[in-house]
Amino acid sequence: ALDISLHVLAWLRARKHELSFYHYGAVIDACARTGKWTTAVHLFREMSQNNLELSTITCNAAMSACEKGSKWEHALRLFSSMMQSRLESDTVSFSAAVSACEKE
Repeated sequence: ALDISLHVLAWLRARKHELSFYHYGAVIDACARTGKWTTAVHLFREMSQNNLELSTITCNAAMSACEKGSKWEHALRLFSSMMQSRLESDTVSFSAAVSACEKE
């Protein structure tokens, strides 16, 4: 599913389609399910650089990918950026951050 998601995202970019947080969110979620934390973090940063709306759900998915990849430092950086961006954190946010630290 991740390969297909990345392919669709690349296809949309190549055709100059205006991407939204929905497009990125779907791919970041696929990254979270497969533990591809580097891709998830990269896409989350790309969203921010492209001035796309960041969401709690997208940030949670990126943190979950970091947790599955045993990258607690990255998960905590995302959690911190979430707080700085004034995104509303929820139970999933705290759980992903704590779970990532447990896997050190």
